[in-house]
Amino acid sequence: MSDYKIETKCVQAGYTPGNGEPRQVPIIQSTTFKYETSEAMGKLFDLEASGYFYTRLQNPTNDHVAAKIAELEGGTAGILTSSGQAANFFSIFNICENGGHLVSSSEIYGGTFNLISVTMAKMGIEATFVSPDCTPEELEAAFRPNTKLVFGETIANPALSVLDIEKFAEAAHAHGVPLIVDNTFPTPVNCRPIEWGADIVTHSTTKYMDGHGAGVGGAIVDSGRFDWMAHADKFPGLCTPDDSYHGITYAEKFGMGGAFITKCTAQLMRDFGSIQSPQNAFLLNLGLESLHVRMPRHVENGQAAAEFLAAHPKVRRVIYSGLPGDRYYEIAQKYLPDGGCGVCSFELEGGRDAAQKFMKKLRLIAIETHVADARSCCLNPATSTHRQMTDEQLAAAGIPAGLVRLSCGLENKEDLIADLEQALA
Repeated sequence: MSDYKIETKCVQAGYTPGNGEPRQVPIIQSTTFKYETSEAMGKLFDLEASGYFYTRLQNPTNDHVAAKIAELEGGTAGILTSSGQAANFFSIFNICENGGHLVSSSEIYGGTFNLISVTMAKMGIEATFVSPDCTPEELEAAFRPNTKLVFGETIANPALSVLDIEKFAEAAHAHGVPLIVDNTFPTPVNCRPIEWGADIVTHSTTKYMDGHGAGVGGAIVDSGRFDWMAHADKFPGLCTPDDSYHGITYAEKFGMGGAFITKCTAQLMRDFGSIQSPQNAFLLNLGLESLHVRMPRHVENGQAAAEFLAAHPKVRRVIYSGLPGDRYYEIAQKYLPDGGCGVCSFELEGGRDAAQKFMKKLRLIAIETHVADARSCCLNPATSTHRQMTDEQLAAAGIPAGLVRLSCGLENKEDLIADLEQALA
């Protein structure tokens, strides 16, 4: 469906029923699949034929929905995972193994920061964090001979910095490594990082893609544009035989368009089993069908809330790239001309204590460890999603202790503003 507009892809991409087949993506709620001969099943295990043998690796429902997301992002292949965290882990670990190094923006989701800086460090993978506002020279200085990839978020959660995708892509490609971009907040409706040079895109589908707080999940999309064999010495996992799969060399057998996702499926999903359930994939697809309708409303509500908060005397500052004067306003006009998302962050006069008192007074907007939902919610990252970080790390990530992250849902914007106003009062 590459010739169709994104609105049409949201509704119809990924699954085309045949004569007499279900119009909606069917839920294949089965762990296993039957075959007439062991030879037929053996071809699947040898990656000589396409098909399904165990849902821990692949499932038809998941593949239909992953194909839709790949279409939306403009990629060649996709895979669903059990969560956004699993998607980011798989996308990094599929390339960067023990002894490797990666460069990452410092302003990323706290869970991802911890994944990279603590958990993956225990696996022998080192990281250098750079500000998304770094100069090209500062970015260049972060690379090492063993650097395997660069990572960033289109709109950082919850710092809301906007990544200069082209700057990071150019630096990555100059060193022969891919750029991975987490595109959760804008979704492909508002930004498609592959068009700006990203090689791999990840999502927490739990957020706007699902949109209703119904199912946890993640997704990875490969652009199919990175030439692994051109830099074969950097990527032995993709460019040398895999002894655990009969000596297959993924980059040779499946090419630029299929090597990354095939290895991710056949090797990492096999060994870690972080599959998204078919039921959750079905729910995700329902969310995707209205994504193009919902995102403009989220942006409208986020913009209205940000403008109200920016004018309020009890608010120290507001972070929202749609506000003229925001440090990312100009770059957002480039990458996010239709708006970014419905999330804005703000800091109250009085810091952490004032933020917690304010949140207790809210009536309509709920305190939740969630974001990017049909229902408006908020949280104080320093005491929730980012509480494992020190004050120094919080400051480096652009998240002061008194910051409130507000996720504007699909309610009437006047009702949202009235709730903010009474809580501030």
